Amino acid sequence: MDLKQLTALVTVAEAGSVTGAARLLHLVQPAVTRQIRSLEQELGVPLFERTRQGMRLTAAGTVLVERARRALTELERARAEIRPEPGPVTGIATLGLLESALDVVIAPLVDHMRRHQPGIRLRLLTAYSGHLQQWLDQGDVDLSLLYNLRSTPSLRVRPLLREQLWAVAPPHADLTMDRPVPLSDLVARPMVMPVAGHGLRILIDQVYARAGQTPRIAIETNSMHVQKQLVLAGSGWTILPAAGVASDVAAGSFSAAPLDDPEATRDLVLGLPRTSRPAPAVEVVAREIVTVVRALVESGAWPSAEWLDGTGPGRSPGGLDPNR
Repeated sequence: MDLKQLTALVTVAEAGSVTGAARLLHLVQPAVTRQIRSLEQELGVPLFERTRQGMRLTAAGTVLVERARRALTELERARAEIRPEPGPVTGIATLGLLESALDVVIAPLVDHMRRHQPGIRLRLLTAYSGHLQQWLDQGDVDLSLLYNLRSTPSLRVRPLLREQLWAVAPPHADLTMDRPVPLSDLVARPMVMPVAGHGLRILIDQVYARAGQTPRIAIETNSMHVQKQLVLAGSGWTILPAAGVASDVAAGSFSAAPLDDPEATRDLVLGLPRTSRPAPAVEVVAREIVTVVRALVESGAWPSAEWLDGTGPGRSPGGLDPNR
């Protein structure tokens, strides 16, 4: 198999049709078809099911596309990093971002990178912390924001900040930031919760357990957006990290207050795999995201957040020792 075949494979999978892939690749349709057929003949298995709705990956095709996409990304990264003379760092870095932190961090980070590191192309993937950690282990992302995680044999982390969890309710509940809500006030209320096993749900369950209480769960969902919509619909209150709902509270869409008795917080960290030294572009992004997040905390733009000083002897300015 060669790069043209792998590129055709990935593009057809993403476009869902040979016609769409040919348009993206600036090739005629028969040329793309030949690449796919020659790859199938070489491997001895079908990679796509041809349907009226388009090209659908077989089980074998799904496996190969995942590997091919990773290989093409690595080659593209190598091509971007090779330069004849010293100069600004160039390359590609794939960064994992938590859904609950997007509203606060995404625009400042992209603007900062555009102004200070124009040679680096960012790829941003969003998911929950557990999925992001898995993607780090699999090599699908180069670095990621995670929470409540310590360094492991495969992963090294740099603590960034500690933020409060808020009780979130419709506006008429009149929750205010200067009046924390005791967890006991939530026990009798129907709650909209993340599904069991979700990282935030585990954290919330730990808070209830410390208080010797059991939540009254009305409904569960794996979507923070759905959590918010259900609260507005009157299905119950919810609990969210400050960053995930601060802009909505400021706009008057919700009222919110910090949880108290016991206080509930989460620690946000930056994680990188230990498997090898990061590419130069990844090292730069690691440093820059620490700079951006710290500025957001110190300016108050990241609400209810306390900066965690992760620097120390033997560490880089970004708090991560690339040789460890």
